[in-house]
Amino acid sequence: MEGGQSWPAESRLRAGLPALQLALFFLSTLPGLAAQGIVIRELKHDVSPPLRRLALKPVRVAIPGEAEEPWEGLERRLPVVRQTDPVVQKAAGSMLTTTAGMNLLGLGTGFSGPQGAFEIGATPPDANASVGATQIVESVNLGTAIFDKTTGAIIVGPAFYDLLWFDFSETCSKADDTLDPVVLYDKQAGRWVFNIHTLGNPYQVCFAVSTSDDATGTYNRYSFQIEAQGNMTNEQIGVWPDGYYLAHWIYSSSTTYVGPQACVADRTQMLAGATATMQCFQLDNTNLHGMAPADWDGANPPPAGSPDYYLIQGPAGSNSLQLYRFHVDFTTPANSTFTGPTNIRVAPYQPAAAFGVAAIPQPATSQLLDVFGNDVMPRLAYRYFASASPPYESMVATHSVNVGSGSNARTAVRWYELRNPGTTPTVYQQGTYSPDSTNRWMGSIAMDQVGDIAIGYNVSSASAYPGMRYTGRLSTDPLGTLEAEATIFSGSSSQASGARWGDYTSMSVDPVDDCTMWYTGEYVVSSAALEWATRLYSFKFPACP
Repeated sequence: MEGGQSWPAESRLRAGLPALQLALFFLSTLPGLAAQGIVIRELKHDVSPPLRRLALKPVRVAIPGEAEEPWEGLERRLPVVRQTDPVVQKAAGSMLTTTAGMNLLGLGTGFSGPQGAFEIGATPPDANASVGATQIVESVNLGTAIFDKTTGAIIVGPAFYDLLWFDFSETCSKADDTLDPVVLYDKQAGRWVFNIHTLGNPYQVCFAVSTSDDATGTYNRYSFQIEAQGNMTNEQIGVWPDGYYLAHWIYSSSTTYVGPQACVADRTQMLAGATATMQCFQLDNTNLHGMAPADWDGANPPPAGSPDYYLIQGPAGSNSLQLYRFHVDFTTPANSTFTGPTNIRVAPYQPAAAFGVAAIPQPATSQLLDVFGNDVMPRLAYRYFASASPPYESMVATHSVNVGSGSNARTAVRWYELRNPGTTPTVYQQGTYSPDSTNRWMGSIAMDQVGDIAIGYNVSSASAYPGMRYTGRLSTDPLGTLEAEATIFSGSSSQASGARWGDYTSMSVDPVDDCTMWYTGEYVVSSAALEWATRLYSFKFPACP
């Protein structure tokens, strides 16, 4: 176990570009460092018709070609770092002790529901799902479906994701100019949160927050305009008591990567359907890539006054994670702070291929798949164990790394449990799961109420088609170890039409029992273009009540 230590901020916190609707405030976030944050006022808000009614409207679901990142030259190649990973788990581990639940066909090839057959019009899918009190909602580029949690029946779908903003915002509902849809269940409020952002100018962040726990009902809709310098993409979102926190990439007008940006929208106002604002901070550092905001799980709220936490991989070769703390004050924006980084030393690792660099082999084709190795993958799942002695905060995180060399080189899943991010963050346990020569990547991680951990991911190799697997550990297992993996679904073909695989998968925890895990990811059913499929899979550890 390694403790965290502070280091001076190595990147300049920069104000976003000016716009008429932006109010600028000035504040100091670190001693001797002046920084500017931005207050972004909503363009407008309203209450939508019921989603079940919107889903009946005729819309153009299919989008010709690839919907995401159409510009060229944005790939970010990380320096090659050769070093031995001392925490690689080379053995499969003990038998996985989970009990399987549902294994549902999700959006993609073969999916059909009350609104007809799903027509794939975009790649990659960016599969994401969240589970609520009685329903599960899945989102992909650029569709959504709502399932009954108990029976698996499809209630609504397939529906065009941007339908939520139909007759509200032409920009938010423009299919060929939006991307990276994410849906989360605000467990404490019992509300659904839909989020999407636009690919082109004007750059808007679009929210829809349900007015009840019924995902088929009405939504409080919001649009905010962000003056991105050139492009913004790869948005991540987390729920915190005081806000809906976001992270995304920002590019210059010449499509040069600038650095990550952190934003927060006023959760209290949006739940009430009232006028809301956002606040944003920009990190001008091209050595830092995708960061993840903490997303709160469990019945216990964070300690009073806790900021939300952002985690990001340190520069290549630094063997570190960097922690930022975002404290927001919507009443007095001058009191808001975005501080860091706190450097958390981790076991040495070789960074996996960054966005835009294909590295994952497949059978019967020379086409490699991209990895997205520069990001801490969503969700950064947070949990506060208030009744423990002493109480502690825990966050679990994962990202992709490279292990081995030569013909044995492969991509693997690195995972962490970090504790006490509000004081002195430490690595409680960590590991790299790579028990054989198969590539494992695109991971997502979560923890249940008793501290069991689950990780879902994609797999592929020269002899195994891209598919979905998962593994996990009991809280009583030896630290830093995972149990043997299990297959969720095996792909039946390779993706021969291009390298773009996806930005994320998702692992979420049922808010009712706080035990049942739901994992959503993608696989390939045909080598033809646009022939991906998704699954929604649930399971539970035996020690969780």
